[in-house]
Amino acid sequence: MTTRRNFTIAAGAAAAVVLAAPSIATAQTVKWRMVTSWPKRLPGPGMSAERVAERIRTLSGGRLDITVHAAGEVVPAFEVLDAVGSGVADIGHTASFYWQGKTPAAAFFTTVPFGLTPAEHVAWIDAGGGQALWDELYAPFGVKPFMAGNTGVCMGGWFRRELASVSDLRGLKLRSLGLGGEVYRRLGATPQTTPPAEILTSLQSGVIDGAEFVGPGTDIALGLYRVAPFYYYPGFNKPNGTGECVVALKSWNALGADLKAIVAHACAAEANYALAEMERLNAQALGALTTEHKVRLVPFPDDVVAAARLQAADIVGELSTRSAIAGKVHASYTGFRARTAPWSRVSIEAVLRGRA
Repeated sequence: MTTRRNFTIAAGAAAAVVLAAPSIATAQTVKWRMVTSWPKRLPGPGMSAERVAERIRTLSGGRLDITVHAAGEVVPAFEVLDAVGSGVADIGHTASFYWQGKTPAAAFFTTVPFGLTPAEHVAWIDAGGGQALWDELYAPFGVKPFMAGNTGVCMGGWFRRELASVSDLRGLKLRSLGLGGEVYRRLGATPQTTPPAEILTSLQSGVIDGAEFVGPGTDIALGLYRVAPFYYYPGFNKPNGTGECVVALKSWNALGADLKAIVAHACAAEANYALAEMERLNAQALGALTTEHKVRLVPFPDDVVAAARLQAADIVGELSTRSAIAGKVHASYTGFRARTAPWSRVSIEAVLRGRA
């Protein structure tokens, strides 16, 4: 009798554990909201946001579940940082140079005109002290940043009419953000901060005369070739295209060590995969643009590049004086660029020249 009674009690306890398991799992599930700066599932950054959320969900076994919202669904494209920092969302996918009006040094963590290439930029962030400075820069906004995508080397931009010299930039209204926009401003153009989803309609209506966004693999999805047939290179304004995830510090600090590791790993995996995927997409899309859509692929006139290089040097130098943290970021970034330049010239630059 005693044995049977003990067995019955044990079985009942086991059953109670099994029945309780679903509610325990549910209680342990953390639900986050992700806001982004991108149109829904936009090739490149829009898909990076989706993949980061999916990786986190899979690696955590569903314990951290993230709902992704396109630009405008919860907040506009250029309000992601504030939304995450204020608790409207737990995580955001965006680009740091959107915040240079709030903290000028933010631009360094997406791209700088005539600055680091994608491989050099990753080396600076992961192995050259960049991540610690990024964390320090963003802490006052209540967020922690991660590299979480990369669109690679960008293009110079789409123009409705051909450029013969630097003087042809004067008076043009160009969609161009970050420090590249300031370069264009000093060359006589008027930069516009048009959200990605509005670039095509702005070109169609004549609100803008040209636009730079990313590269062929992403640009083709926006249909910019329909109204701006001249596609210029090199992308001196954006030689790198790091996308960032910003996580609310309150949400981040509430996670256990294992979930923190999962978030960090998911972002790092996307930074790597996105760059590979964009190389494929850019090559494919460039072929389609020039053959099927008859886009004119045109190099910038030499005087445009030369003038832009001079302006960029002044602009980047001026940033170092804007604040103490800007000075630290500037010194780290430019110092790393100077150290890596000789190697880049005898490695990738020489290989490409020889291959050609």
